[in-house]
Amino acid sequence: MLISILSRKAELYSTRRLRETAERLGHDVLIQDPLKFTIHVENPPKLLYLSKALDIPQAVIPRIGASITHFGLAVVRQFEQMKVFTLNTSDAIAASRDKLRALQLLSSQNIDLPKTVFVRRKLEIIKAIDEIGGVPVVIKLLEGTQGMGVVLAEELNTAQAIIELLQVARQNILVQKFVTEAKGRDIRAFVVGGRVVAAMRRKSGDPFEFRSNVHRGGKAEKIDLPEEFAKIAIRAAETIGLDVAGVDLLESKSGPVIIEVNSSPGLEAIEKISGVDIGEQVIRFVEKATSKLLK
Repeated sequence: MLISILSRKAELYSTRRLRETAERLGHDVLIQDPLKFTIHVENPPKLLYLSKALDIPQAVIPRIGASITHFGLAVVRQFEQMKVFTLNTSDAIAASRDKLRALQLLSSQNIDLPKTVFVRRKLEIIKAIDEIGGVPVVIKLLEGTQGMGVVLAEELNTAQAIIELLQVARQNILVQKFVTEAKGRDIRAFVVGGRVVAAMRRKSGDPFEFRSNVHRGGKAEKIDLPEEFAKIAIRAAETIGLDVAGVDLLESKSGPVIIEVNSSPGLEAIEKISGVDIGEQVIRFVEKATSKLLK
C-alpha cells in the first residue's frame, strides 16, 4: 500500500515514526508538504505535487500544523473527493481546530467541560465571568496549540484587561472557569480507532505555571487510565469525528472534564512515557480501514 503523510517536516519525531513503522510493515511511504500541492478544482478532481503528476496513495495521514490549517484542509478535501482514505477527515480536523465549535459539539452530547463562555461585547465581560463562577478563569484563543494562546487570570480586573486587549487585536477568545483542584495537571489520552491505546498524566514543571504541556517544560508520568476517563475520551473523539486524537482531560471534583481534543497529537512524549508503540497502532488502523474501502 502507498501511504502519503502530509507533513511540512520529515524530521519531526511523529512524522518519522509513522514513516518508519509503515515501511517496517511493508508499505511504501511518501512524506509530502501540504503547501507544495496544486489543487485542480475540476471533475474529476486532480492534484499535482511540485507541479508533477501525483502517484495516488491508498491512504493519507494528515499531520497539518495549525499555521497552515486552511490550505492543508483543502488538500485533504481534494484527496477525499478522489476517494482516498484519510486518517481524520477534513471536517473532523476543522472542528477540532475551532475550539468553540469543538466545545459546542461536545456539550451537545452531554460531555462534561469546564464552564465556558464566548463573549464579544465589552459590557458583558464581567457578567459572563460571574456567571461561570468568577475568577480565576482561563482565557484561550480560539486557535492555539501546545499551550500557546492560553492565559490564567486570577483577578477580575486582570481578566477584563486581557480580554479587552485581545478583542482590540481582533482575536476570538473563550473564557473558562479554572479547575483549581487539577493543580496544574492534566491527562492526555491517545485514542486510535475508538480505543485508548496509551495515557499519561502531565503536570507543570514550574510551581507558578498552570499549563502542563510537555513542550512548555511540563513533566509526564505513565498512568493506568480509569475506565470513566477512557470512556469520556473515546466519546469525545467520536463526537468530533476523529479516528486518531489526543484527548486532554482534567481531574475535577465531579469527575473527568474535557479541555481539548487534538487532531494531530504528538507521539514522542506519550510513546516514551507509556512504552506503547503508538505508531504501529496508527498504521494497523490505517490498514484495517483501507482494506474495508478496497473490498
